[in-house]
Amino acid sequence: MTVTVNGEERVVEVEPRLLLAHLLRQGLGLTGTHIGCDTTNCGACTVLVDGAAVKSCTMLAVQTDGHEVRTVEGMAQTNQLHPIQEGFREEHGLQCGYCTPGMMMSAMALLQRNPDPTEEDVRWALSGNLCRCTGYQNIVKAVLWAAARMRPVEA
Repeated sequence: MTVTVNGEERVVEVEPRLLLAHLLRQGLGLTGTHIGCDTTNCGACTVLVDGAAVKSCTMLAVQTDGHEVRTVEGMAQTNQLHPIQEGFREEHGLQCGYCTPGMMMSAMALLQRNPDPTEEDVRWALSGNLCRCTGYQNIVKAVLWAAARMRPVEA
């Protein structure tokens, strides 16, 4: 199958039952996609498929044939953090960091479709991602921080 991962077209041979999370982690060495529950409950495995946030722990890799997948490794540009990554740093939106890649990818999906979200919008978009370390407040602040930086400057 052929899949574009973080902008790079990849031709891979996969078993029909291989999960996308396993293709990314073991097959392609992209270990930023974490596996926490194997049931889509925690969201640690969230990636973008054609711009939509999906839980890669229950999606078959073959379902991405001909599609574009973006992982947390594909966020930063060269030596510059993506504004979402900066927001998590600036607003202390992480503790242990296990949930962070999935949170960031869910945030990216939100900000691509809604560049000016409310706090409620952010909370709803992240509702499929669990964090056992924080109270979510700084995560929400991090996404709102990023949204403010990503909005075009009005002339």
